[in-house]
Amino acid sequence: MDNPTWLFDLDNTLHDASPHIFPQINRAMRDYIERHLGLDRQAANQIRQHYWERYGATLLGLIRHHPIDPHHFLRETHQFPDLAAKLVFQPATLHALRRLPGRKIIYSNAPRHYMDAVLRITGLWRHFDAAYSVESLGFRPKPMRSGFHALLRAEHLQARQCIMVEDSLANLVTAKKLGMKTVWVSAGLRQSPFVDVKIRSVLELPSRSGRL
Repeated sequence: MDNPTWLFDLDNTLHDASPHIFPQINRAMRDYIERHLGLDRQAANQIRQHYWERYGATLLGLIRHHPIDPHHFLRETHQFPDLAAKLVFQPATLHALRRLPGRKIIYSNAPRHYMDAVLRITGLWRHFDAAYSVESLGFRPKPMRSGFHALLRAEHLQARQCIMVEDSLANLVTAKKLGMKTVWVSAGLRQSPFVDVKIRSVLELPSRSGRL
């Protein structure tokens, strides 16, 4: 694709959130649901997991089914005073991004304050022209089509101009149905007709981008 626009997810795509960050977020979400919905720990964890599986984001389920303040929820569940120590990031990612032609945009379900902190600490911000958090798109997280449409309108883009790079297959399904090229960052064995290129790490992207 000539002069594409790259849409990059953040967590588990540009850095590894699984060892330290996601477990803390999951605990914080469970505790928040427990406190604010008056549930025991097991029920709170079940709701957190159920909404994530059903909607692609726990937040969306809470917005749809409970009277919560999404800003307060995101603030309370993404507190990382020691974020730099928890980040697992390969500096070679910066070099890989430099080798990719075209504009680059962050498209994350994470809240703005957390997203900005990760981009600053890693140095990733220097390689991106824009960054969209879940608040930026009116709390319409991936894989909702309306969030994708809002980003495309804001950036004056057509879906066929874009390449989506993600660890979440559900989000890539939406991207592919809209007409985007898709790159799945996954170490698993599963394949999908909604994926154009599958890689284990974004470090492989420059050498595999010719297939897009």
